[in-house]
Amino acid sequence: MKIYLVFLLTTIILVSSNIKTFGQDNYLVYNKEIISCEQLIAENKFSQAIEHYETLFKKYDFIFLRDIKVATQLCAYEKDFEAGFKFIRLGIANGWTLKNISKDNKLKLFHKSPAWKNIEQEYDSLHNQYLLRLNMELKEQVHVMFKKDQKKAFGAFVKIGQKAKRRYSEKKFAPHSEKQMEKLNNILDRFGYPGEKLIGNDLWGSVILSHHNSISVKYNLNDTLYSNLKPKLIDALKKGEISTYEFAVIADWRIAALNHHSLTSFGFLGSIPHSAYLKAVNKNRAEIGMRSIELQNKLIGIENDKGLNLYLPKGWQNGKITVEN
Repeated sequence: MKIYLVFLLTTIILVSSNIKTFGQDNYLVYNKEIISCEQLIAENKFSQAIEHYETLFKKYDFIFLRDIKVATQLCAYEKDFEAGFKFIRLGIANGWTLKNISKDNKLKLFHKSPAWKNIEQEYDSLHNQYLLRLNMELKEQVHVMFKKDQKKAFGAFVKIGQKAKRRYSEKKFAPHSEKQMEKLNNILDRFGYPGEKLIGNDLWGSVILSHHNSISVKYNLNDTLYSNLKPKLIDALKKGEISTYEFAVIADWRIAALNHHSLTSFGFLGSIPHSAYLKAVNKNRAEIGMRSIELQNKLIGIENDKGLNLYLPKGWQNGKITVEN
């Protein structure tokens, strides 16, 4: 329990330090504005949410694709063609492929519009804007690291029994992971966090870090590599190089591994034992610009009621996140 509280407070103190109030480069402000949009969605104020998204997107050079997809979903529901096609173009310039857009049944309204032909004609030009933004050499380097990590982690998966898995993790996986962390640290120093903004992928880096944070209780208690890396992740969070969800999952793996998945910092892994911890979890979420558990549950309700896909990262929860009695 003490371990949990120490890491909980560390998260709050580190994230809340040196936050700018305004500025295009401060994505903590961006994240909080996204929450404002989501609050409007939760209140069924879709048109107002669309306007809020439009205003917000104009302020930043890089927009997380998930947020563009949500805004486009709202436009389809409201039959707002002007804003909808504007968001689709913005999405393509941020990595949304024509294939994925065409397969999205919730966007059929746009597929059938005469203006869809213009999207098809403009696609290559818009997609090239996205490709020019990426560091392709770095992307390949991180992809190789990810594949090595998956291969090494599979060794623990095939072991039978928790003791055998833990022994493999500490003796075989840990040395490999330490080398990965050293490489990742160098990448952070040279380029920044290799996420959606820099390489167009928001999975590889977080998987490598999550694997490291879940080696074993014994290993994690003595590990300093992640602790030394964490301030750089917070800096990347402010720059928009890592999303709130990636940051939260990585941090939650450490808490979960230290507490046998009985506790959580952000509500992605483990459980929320009672209302006192719910307040702590929501405070952690607020510090990095992530919606509260209550708002998350309201948005899940909106998805179910309206047939929308709000692209809500749910962690291990299949539906609404519950607080244990």
